[in-house]
Amino acid sequence: MFELLFTMLERLGIIVTIAFILTRFPFFRGLFYQDRLNRKQQYTVIFFFGFFGIIGTYSGLTFSTETLQFNRWTAEVAADEAIANSRVIGVVLAGLLGGYKVGVGAGLIAGIHRFTLGGFTGFSCSIASIAAGLIAGAVYKRNHHVKLKTAFFVGGIAEAVQMVIILMLSRPFEAAVTLVEAIGLPMIIANGLGSALFLLVIKNVMNEEEKAGALQAQKTLRITDQTLAHLRQGMTTASAQQVCRILYNEIDSSAVAITDQTHILAHIGDGSSHHRTNSLIQTDITKDVLNKGKLVVATDQTIHCANENCQLGAAIIAPLKQRGETVGTLKIYFHSEKEITSVIKELIAGLSDLLSHQLEVAQADKAYQLAKEAEIKALQAQISPHFLFNSLNIIVSLIRINPKEARNLLVSLSHFLRQNLTGTTVDMISLDQELQHVRAYLAIEEARFVDKLKIFYDIDEDGLNTNIPPLTLQPIVENSIKHGLKNKNEDCFVNIVIHKSQHGVEVKVEDNGHGMAEETIDKIQHGRAMSETGAGIGLFNVNRRLTMMFGEKAFLQIISKPDIGTKITFFLPSEGG
Repeated sequence: MFELLFTMLERLGIIVTIAFILTRFPFFRGLFYQDRLNRKQQYTVIFFFGFFGIIGTYSGLTFSTETLQFNRWTAEVAADEAIANSRVIGVVLAGLLGGYKVGVGAGLIAGIHRFTLGGFTGFSCSIASIAAGLIAGAVYKRNHHVKLKTAFFVGGIAEAVQMVIILMLSRPFEAAVTLVEAIGLPMIIANGLGSALFLLVIKNVMNEEEKAGALQAQKTLRITDQTLAHLRQGMTTASAQQVCRILYNEIDSSAVAITDQTHILAHIGDGSSHHRTNSLIQTDITKDVLNKGKLVVATDQTIHCANENCQLGAAIIAPLKQRGETVGTLKIYFHSEKEITSVIKELIAGLSDLLSHQLEVAQADKAYQLAKEAEIKALQAQISPHFLFNSLNIIVSLIRINPKEARNLLVSLSHFLRQNLTGTTVDMISLDQELQHVRAYLAIEEARFVDKLKIFYDIDEDGLNTNIPPLTLQPIVENSIKHGLKNKNEDCFVNIVIHKSQHGVEVKVEDNGHGMAEETIDKIQHGRAMSETGAGIGLFNVNRRLTMMFGEKAFLQIISKPDIGTKITFFLPSEGG
């Protein structure tokens, strides 16, 4: 018995190899991240796991009930022989990961093949293969995220059921008893361990890749956050120098440089002691990137130094663009081309896009400074880049564990940004549009503050056709989240009420946050100087716009008590009301 157990455990190496190979296939990864498989995916998985079951059969040992001897590899099965094998593992994993249809399908393929090999257990083992798929499929219904101990027990139970079926259906009965006594316990243990080991290998490989992807995304967001403040100044020598320093510290490279269309603006790393800022671009490859606007991996790169050419091995040269036009390049140098992996290329390509977007943001900021509408500029200044980064961070973390929620948040973020953009181009929107903007914002905030923040709506649909200045309700709600509920750890709520009356529409936002001092309320309502932190600027602008548009009836009414909460109400009078 122990000899059989050890031999079968040795052959689990085949399972490990197959498990690792399967992680290379995109369809197989989908088993872990999809609640349902489409028909094509089901057929593909059935085929793979059925084939895996066949491999498990051939890697088994034939056992003679007359001589009680094992043959190390399965080739032909005589009438008095059976096979001690790991066929059940493939069928069990098919059912656990794909459901009973996939499990039964894989069991049919593996079972029919086993039946064709013959032996006095051929029919019973083929029936047992199908039963294994049914057992695993039943567990799948109750638990989509399979645990290792679940795989172990299901694999062992499926094998135990096979022993029972052999005793019930195989003849002669004495031979079936002899077989089960010899191979039953070793096969139950080995196939249980094999099922768990298969799942362990897959999970470890995929978790490591997910971890690497998450770290890469985190690094990208961190770089973006650090460089944003500098690139708001545009692409100058000073800002380029700071950005190069940040990238050099974050990326394992030998040097980093940024150029505009004609000159090297900054260089950090190897060769920097000889490097001259504002020296002309020398390499044809850099000029080619500027002309074509495409990322290039260049070998045998040099940089132009004061008295000599400094060899730096290889480089990735990526374009920096504004409004589709290449305005400069980002150059990351490495000592060897071997250091430039596909992950590094993707990272730098992403950074090139992000830095380009930041340059466009800087250009947009300059345009805002020249805008004649001061209120639009004030509202745009409230849009925090940290909100964008936090939102993207949430979406990145949800992509693997909850893709549907990640998609929903991405839609909400898109709607939120689009509505912010709309607020700069129109004078009035409907209250319904403004409420949609608020809902998009709150969907992201609720995802950030899981189990901490609750939103309540009391909406009179008849009042949603009323017109309102854009970015009116959203800054009030944002103020409740950003300042009122700041540093509160639990039981936070925001209540949004819209009621229509005969004379107009009343809008109310209430929270249970820290509240405001009387001095702060007075500043908001009467336009005194705001605090250095900017608290109250958004509410002041909202109050000013409302009163300019609708008169004193729309004046913000603020009731607030420290450590109890804040209620902000305003009234939109109907025409002639």
